[in-house]
Amino acid sequence: MPDDRQILWEPSAERAEASSMAGFMRWLEAERGLRFDDYHALWEWSVTDLEGFWTAIIAYFDLPVSGWSDVLPERKMPGADWFPGAETNWAAQILRHAEDKPGEEAIVCRSETFGRTSLTWGEFRDRVGSLQATLRDMGVVKGDRVVAILPNAQESLVACLAVIGMGAIWSLCAPDMGETAILDRFRQIEPKVLIAQDGYVHAGKRIDRSAVILDIAGKLPTVAHRIMLPVLNDLPAGWTAWEATQAAPQAPRIEMVPFSHPIWIVYSSGTTGNPKPIVHGHGGVMVEAAKQSLHQDVGPDDRFSWMTSSGWIMWNTQLGALSGGATVVIFDGAPNHPDMMVVWRMVAEERLSYFGAGAAFYMGCQKAGVRPGEELDLSALRSLGSTGSPLSQEGYDWIYAQVKRDVWLAPISGGTDLAGAFVLGHPMMPVRAGEMQCRALGNAVRAYDEEGRELTGEVGELVCTEPLPSMPLFFWGDEDGTRLHESYFDTYPGIWRHGDWIEITPEGGSIIYGRSDATINRRGLRLGSSEIYRAVEGLDEVMDSLVVDLEFLGRESFMVLFVVPKDGVTLDDALRERIRLAIRTSVSARFLPDEIVGMAEVPRTLSGKKLEVPVKKLLLGGDPEKVVNRDSMANPGSFDAYLAYAEARKASA
Repeated sequence: MPDDRQILWEPSAERAEASSMAGFMRWLEAERGLRFDDYHALWEWSVTDLEGFWTAIIAYFDLPVSGWSDVLPERKMPGADWFPGAETNWAAQILRHAEDKPGEEAIVCRSETFGRTSLTWGEFRDRVGSLQATLRDMGVVKGDRVVAILPNAQESLVACLAVIGMGAIWSLCAPDMGETAILDRFRQIEPKVLIAQDGYVHAGKRIDRSAVILDIAGKLPTVAHRIMLPVLNDLPAGWTAWEATQAAPQAPRIEMVPFSHPIWIVYSSGTTGNPKPIVHGHGGVMVEAAKQSLHQDVGPDDRFSWMTSSGWIMWNTQLGALSGGATVVIFDGAPNHPDMMVVWRMVAEERLSYFGAGAAFYMGCQKAGVRPGEELDLSALRSLGSTGSPLSQEGYDWIYAQVKRDVWLAPISGGTDLAGAFVLGHPMMPVRAGEMQCRALGNAVRAYDEEGRELTGEVGELVCTEPLPSMPLFFWGDEDGTRLHESYFDTYPGIWRHGDWIEITPEGGSIIYGRSDATINRRGLRLGSSEIYRAVEGLDEVMDSLVVDLEFLGRESFMVLFVVPKDGVTLDDALRERIRLAIRTSVSARFLPDEIVGMAEVPRTLSGKKLEVPVKKLLLGGDPEKVVNRDSMANPGSFDAYLAYAEARKASA
């Protein structure tokens, strides 16, 4: 085995046999008569006998799903109809733990704004019920959209469970997002109720968002009721106080809904148009979360935390841990304030058994030279997760050298689009440097070349060849399904193409190399380039622009914005600062470019599309003769300036 794929960790026999995955395999043998010699055989069964696998997940976890006539009448993508006739509600599964352990902690929040707070399972349940009573009084019924601008805190989890428990549809944006970005999302779905927090504390600074929130509320004409959690200002006129919604603790009313009833709307951006409003179903995300708990080995005895923004799909995965009965510990603050050890101190003090974060966080810790394993008691920590951008081999090495030698490191890669993971960990398998351990059960992940041939040991497009219950039901407002089809199925008909480069190793492991399309991925948060263009090209001084995010395994993430100034305008430091301010205000400071470069033209196709992917491939080292066909360009000479930039960047590296 090559040195760069050396085994860094292996589970003890005791740990492997005590894992959730081992328990599931024993159950399959005892209850279904199924025995598998290795994981690959188990995976092959799970992606071949879809009906058998997903009914096994429901039975093994005793999920509240009942009444189906068939599992999957037709295997097709898009349009798979899972468990027709069945009824469920994910809130019922999550809140059932309040009956088993009402006095135990369900949620702990470590917040710069509020300090340390916690809710027992009983308190969590009763607060959900109290908010539901308010929402019912406001006229919220099944199918209505309730949106929120809240941080990653206990209030956002309470609100989500109240909404989905009623059969209404939840949607959430992070409070640090720009006004335009939030409106581009919420306007599409016509919400009835808006819940917001007027500000927060970050890195020791008070961030007042009240003016922005009031402006957003005024620009959402369908919003009939507004609920505010005021932390920096007085309650605005016409708003209901959050505290008033929590005044009558009571058991919630759970509305059972069809398996594919919409649970929430999340957003993932393509390269054109508004953010994609992705609708998932109750049953799909519930069974996906249960399955993922096998891969993460998280159960009712765990204390789980994933450092996430409320605008990232990893916020939603916290519900998966709650669904399995784990205690969820939330971090709401700056991960580098007062220093890069603040998060690790939380890991130690809260006795976390599982901690996850974006790969950029671990690399930031490495660069800062912190050594959590030397300074803190991490004896409770058994497992570490990573996602967002690919975790480099150096990241693996730092974790095993400076965090803990005997820890299971299990990076995952998935997406907002399917509310789950394609490739992830396995608690009974070894960890190899730079690799994710396996393809997810039930997920027919392959690597394809451009002609649709399967690859092993080579980098190709990440595809999924069989339906998944958690795939999008539809995009809100996409009446004929055109946008859904164009997003995932136009490259390989009937097969999901995700937009990542992946290598499947001969042993069944995987390596993610970054985005294969033009979507921007900044530390795990994905954004369509169109949102950057809207902010930048809205400036009078800018004629045109092109942005690419150079994310590739083993290289520093680098986002470059090419700008075409208007005639007579110079791209000087003052204009660069106005461009950054426009992005910070309209989109988010998370998406500020690393470099802003002046160009005479943006290269375009004959049909007028910006050549984002060819420029990205060029800057990642692609052959200039192969990354683009100049005969298909409206302005072929424009590409020369980008070639010169690529050569200069390579020379200075």
